[in-house]
Amino acid sequence: MLFNSYTFIFAFLPLTLLVYYSLRGAGFERSAILALTLLSLGFYGWWNPIDLLLLISLTFANYLFAKCIWAYRQAHPSVAKTFLIGGLIGNLAVLGYFKYANFLIDNTNALLGLNLFLAQIVLPLGISFFTFQKIAFLVDVYRGKVDFLNGLDFSLFVSFFPQLIAGPIVHHSEVLPQFRQTGVISGQIPMGVTIFIIGLAKKIWLADTAALYATPPFAAAASGETLSLLAAWSGALAYAMQLYFDFSGYSDMAIGAALLVGIRLPVNFNSPYKATGVIDFWRRWHITLSRFLREYLYIPLGGNRHGPVRRYINLLLTMLLGGLWHGANWTFVVWGMLHGVYLVVNHAWHFVRPRILKMSTPVRPIEVWIGRVVTLMAITFAWVFFRAADVATAFSMLGSMVGLHEFGTATFGSETFLLIALLLGAFFAPNTQELTGYVGPSGIYGEGVAPAQPVQLRWQPTLRWAAMMGCLFAFAVASLSRLSEFIYFQF
Repeated sequence: MLFNSYTFIFAFLPLTLLVYYSLRGAGFERSAILALTLLSLGFYGWWNPIDLLLLISLTFANYLFAKCIWAYRQAHPSVAKTFLIGGLIGNLAVLGYFKYANFLIDNTNALLGLNLFLAQIVLPLGISFFTFQKIAFLVDVYRGKVDFLNGLDFSLFVSFFPQLIAGPIVHHSEVLPQFRQTGVISGQIPMGVTIFIIGLAKKIWLADTAALYATPPFAAAASGETLSLLAAWSGALAYAMQLYFDFSGYSDMAIGAALLVGIRLPVNFNSPYKATGVIDFWRRWHITLSRFLREYLYIPLGGNRHGPVRRYINLLLTMLLGGLWHGANWTFVVWGMLHGVYLVVNHAWHFVRPRILKMSTPVRPIEVWIGRVVTLMAITFAWVFFRAADVATAFSMLGSMVGLHEFGTATFGSETFLLIALLLGAFFAPNTQELTGYVGPSGIYGEGVAPAQPVQLRWQPTLRWAAMMGCLFAFAVASLSRLSEFIYFQF
């Protein structure tokens, strides 16, 4: 069931709100949580009912592991650690089988000349997201960071429909306490409606329109056609815009839908194309994934505690695994390595800049804009691997982008004006949080991220805003001419 579908907007969401608030209004708070859990499972099972068996089994197994870790953590820490390791191995084994088994078999056959066979495995929706979520929970139970364990709350934490399939990767400390709060926060429903509509408009009008111009160049490169420099860059930039507004739109709709039932989810985006470097980019793009990789991979590897060389190795390993998390394809491995190299170069630049420029003053405006342009070009360059079906297609596109083929003829049609408009919007337009003043459960943009100042007064639940959102919603729904999945559903 897609957020951007008639079924979700006019059937599932109204039914969910009706059942949930009817039970809460009658004083059945825990029954409302149970109903929300069952409805969330129904939302997930809408795609493929057989996947529900996997989700429910993993939820039950992880809860048992958490209970065992909880029970033995203080009296018998070695036993608790054994259960932790068992839980981690079990989760990674399931993820590895569904996501990487075919990839491993294919590469083993190619490398060793074997003819091993494994039937094509269908990837369950959202498995990467809810596996990371469970891993973080087990680790935090072992670290003593979980205050209480309740099977119903844990089930909703795992299956809560707004974040189940494509994130954000929610931390238990952000939502579990909210499941036990009573009462409706003032303004949450109009704000939730507003944020959901903004996300819907982003997906339908911006992301899906950009896709019309991103798909043909990559398809041409995949078929062996040689693109001009302008055509390749046009396609790559169109995909950069499509990916951003697609995932940003999904995250907005997730936050909006969660707000409608009184739950605040963490923010996943802070205008990432305004980043002045790749370090800054990863503090703005997919914030919850960056947080997971930092807290549960980079820091356990040693972080920056053992000198610059070890720090750079840890960065490369973290981003390599982060790339592989996105998909079982060498294109994602290269994409992750590229970002690892980018981060190493960016950290090195932060070290040598004051020494080269002999400066201790703040970064000048011209440096900010140079940083933004260079960062966007580097990110777009890497997105080619993210989008291409295989490494050969990616290199074909990149060859055209660096001028190995013809330059091409500049034309100023609808594609050019769209790209310019989207780029200007990415650089200058306020994001959803700045428009509405929404604050996530861990602050505006999560822990470790310097928040922009929200423009609190730009959004008010007034009649004027209601009319504006009503018109935006009507036009967006009228544009739902076809179902269009979100890009991150494939991960």
